[in-house]
Amino acid sequence: MARILLGVSGGIAAYKALELVRLATGAGHAVRVVQTPNSRRFVGEASFAALSGAPVLVSEFERDPARGAFPGDPQPAHEPLSHLQLVANADVFLIAPASANTIAKLAHGLAEDLLSSCALAATCPVIVAPAMNNHMYEHAATQANVRTLRERGVQIVEPGVGRLASKGEHGVGRLAEPAALLAACEAALLDPVEPLPAPQLNGATPPATHDLQGLRVLVTAGGTREPIDSVRFLGNSSSGRMGLALAEAACARGAEVTLVAANVTLPSSPRIERVTVTTAAELDEVCNERFPTCDVLLMAAAVADFRPVAPREDKIKKAGREGISLELEATNDVLAGLAKRRLAGQTLVGFAAEHGAQAVELGQRKLSEKGLDAIVINDISRSDIGFDVDANEVTILTATGAAGEAPGETTANGSAVAKTVARTSKARVADAILDAVRGLRDGR
Repeated sequence: MARILLGVSGGIAAYKALELVRLATGAGHAVRVVQTPNSRRFVGEASFAALSGAPVLVSEFERDPARGAFPGDPQPAHEPLSHLQLVANADVFLIAPASANTIAKLAHGLAEDLLSSCALAATCPVIVAPAMNNHMYEHAATQANVRTLRERGVQIVEPGVGRLASKGEHGVGRLAEPAALLAACEAALLDPVEPLPAPQLNGATPPATHDLQGLRVLVTAGGTREPIDSVRFLGNSSSGRMGLALAEAACARGAEVTLVAANVTLPSSPRIERVTVTTAAELDEVCNERFPTCDVLLMAAAVADFRPVAPREDKIKKAGREGISLELEATNDVLAGLAKRRLAGQTLVGFAAEHGAQAVELGQRKLSEKGLDAIVINDISRSDIGFDVDANEVTILTATGAAGEAPGETTANGSAVAKTVARTSKARVADAILDAVRGLRDGR
């Protein structure tokens, strides 16, 4: 089990951090908590201490009775510096909730309290879960700070959309649910963040990889909705997180990215061109318009296979009806249609959400039938990966084997080669998929 250091900043969502501590300790993890002074206005130290079984610290200058040790670990013989020892002992540092003020401090390297001092000293994976009013989260300054953290290797657990603290307000900014936060910590432990590159002699830091520089990447994300009447629709559980992760990763690697977002409420970088759609027909239209000018297509959206034949323009009334029959018709297979129109030099990647033991076999069939370069398969029978969670586990199938180079990572599967990406964050899955795309293009 792991040692989780939890940083709690000021905000009404601090109460959710209590449930996170309960879940983490219940799963066998050891938890220590550091709080900002303002966070105590929402939840006091005694509550966190009772759930974690360890002292809670607020200031660098207060003595830590546990001497930086986590529950179950021996205490050192000396009195260490708390902001160094706590984070040195941690396997992962989660900041939840992370207020706009705290995110700004982290992005600019300020260390004016214990939490931000720990963040500067951290060599373990750092995860930040924003929580604030939607106007504050969507402000250009906050978005720039979040991008800065992400580019430094910090994992961002995107906030949800819904009712906010202020009466009558609704939007993006809700702290992710405690179970999702714990899943992000456990995923980071399975696939720890690589340390930041060491500074060069002249003080400069080597630039990030821009191996997709000059490529135009078209990404679809989310799930389409097919109207039944003016208020009801047929839909699916896709949140768009995987597609968003792909778009952000491609953008960070230098690509010019267009995101076709089907009913996605999560925000995306201002550097990404975003086109919003609702139905499969709308997604089909936009993709057909943008496809001829793209170099890479990443078809991550969950597109409806069927839609009502005759949707009502008004609301179907319940009164006087014992039941209703709904006649469906097939929608266009968007990806197959685009594949038939592909141009020389284009790379097409499909996604297949399959259920159970035959997932890879079914995915291989789609790879062949649709004429794709690669297909990404995830098993939606598992609740800890896939839809609307921050972790995923996928198999990448290619016909050339470019998806996996290291010994033991690839296995023959008929005419395709498979690489399994073990359960990790969707951001890291996105990078593995883009590595496969790079390999496919380099192999041409």
